[in-house]
Amino acid sequence: MKLILTIITFIFTFNFCYSLKAEKLYVPFHLKRNVVIVPTRINGSSPLDLILDTGMTFDGVYLFNDKISKDIDKSKLIQVKVPGAGSSEPSTALMIEDGALSIGDVTIDSQRVIISTSQYTRGFSSDGVIGWNLFGHYIVGIDYDKEMITLYGDDFVAPDTGWQIIPITLKKNIPFLEAIIEVVKGETTEAIFYVDLASDKALELLLKPDQKYTLPDSLRTSYLGTGLSGDIHGYYGESNHLWLGNYMLNNLPTAFAPAEVRSKQEGADGIIGDDCIRRFNVIFDYPHNRLYLKANKYFSTAFK
Repeated sequence: MKLILTIITFIFTFNFCYSLKAEKLYVPFHLKRNVVIVPTRINGSSPLDLILDTGMTFDGVYLFNDKISKDIDKSKLIQVKVPGAGSSEPSTALMIEDGALSIGDVTIDSQRVIISTSQYTRGFSSDGVIGWNLFGHYIVGIDYDKEMITLYGDDFVAPDTGWQIIPITLKKNIPFLEAIIEVVKGETTEAIFYVDLASDKALELLLKPDQKYTLPDSLRTSYLGTGLSGDIHGYYGESNHLWLGNYMLNNLPTAFAPAEVRSKQEGADGIIGDDCIRRFNVIFDYPHNRLYLKANKYFSTAFK
């Protein structure tokens, strides 16, 4: 193993011009604990359960375990540090830069494969995350009714007027949007959120000195989860309403987390997770800065 220490920030970001792939492709998935799981093979491995993650902002995959150790050339491993959500220092990982991925109809060569050696990821229920390989090269439709991802190329045609268009802005390759939130009854405010498909929660609001909302009275102290850099503690409560365009979601279970621990994204008031997004069929159209939403069969299902 090469003893080279590199910092991987998950923001291999730069100003880019979109050049969409030409073909339309399909990737089946299944839902597990409210997140999209994409079966993926790496260097011919057995299928791994990877979470589709809008926060994975560079080509490659991040693995929570070493299941593929027998399928990689260990002489090419380099040691890296990976910051992430949590209260501890960046975690340690190993990386190769020539992984071959097979995802549904898609085959991608020369990909970074980062393998966590952190104690914090050992108990995670999936094998890792994947994101920019899809979001960065295609317009991505996610049909939660049929459990199918459609990767549109340069032949993409905007859907009919039955879809709601939400403007988005990419910041460090992560989709941000504006939405109206009513945490406490009678107090509505416009706030800035980013979409985190790897979050199994409906809504997370960030605690910070300039927060735009009033905290509800009925909060309970709680462990909120574990990120790449350790545990996250905060509060659980409920928000009355969230408006995404003309859609209104009611009685959303909400995690309230310290911004400096939960999120590395500047300017965000909160995070919209997949327990919210999965209630729609969606199209992430990064080249045109649009998110298309259409209520699906889960829309009227009460939050748990």
